Amino acid sequence: MPRRNASESTTVGYDDRAHAGRVLAGHLTAAALTDPVVLGLARGGVPVAAEVARALHAPLRVCVARKIGAPGQPELAVGAVTAEGPADFDERMLRSFGLDTAGMQQATDRERAEARRREQRFGSPGAEALRGREAVLVDDGLATGATARAAVRMVRAAGAARVVLAVPVGARDAVAALRGEADEVVCVLQPVSFAAVGQWYRDFAATDDAEIDRLLAELGAA
Repeated sequence: MPRRNASESTTVGYDDRAHAGRVLAGHLTAAALTDPVVLGLARGGVPVAAEVARALHAPLRVCVARKIGAPGQPELAVGAVTAEGPADFDERMLRSFGLDTAGMQQATDRERAEARRREQRFGSPGAEALRGREAVLVDDGLATGATARAAVRMVRAAGAARVVLAVPVGARDAVAALRGEADEVVCVLQPVSFAAVGQWYRDFAATDDAEIDRLLAELGAA
């Protein structure tokens, strides 16, 4: 079960990403999923996805989408980009910062290059793994939902028959918006007060490449 934070009686959270993944898996095992493939959003979504893959007896793959941060506030997404395809921007967020897509080109190019590097390192699920299958796309949480939206669109374009977005915690407006993108959204916690994904984890240490390599070696499959 999610853990209640003793310092704030109204806050419910998780020990770490593995704990969150086990809780999330409990909300997915009863779903009518047939031969799914589990995709963890790199990097932080992969340890969560690994627990889901174990519970569903499904292969684990890595999906890469990169946040495009606001100037001076890199953790606040104004858009997202994948290794290929156009960047996806939140026009409302751009306007709030007095920005346009042309002004974000340098940041877009930088994040696309990093997305390509990560795909080269961890592989891309690709059409051969997704075409006609149910894809369970997992992240450690939804704040703005920008990276999840870009990832859902990429997975759908690759030919997945059904896309289920699954997260342990998310901002209510982001969850609502993603329901129009994925075939189903499973979000365990939707707190009234939401500032950042990390506030709902006792341990939110960064996930490194070595951990992803280990999880893929254990759970990755053709």
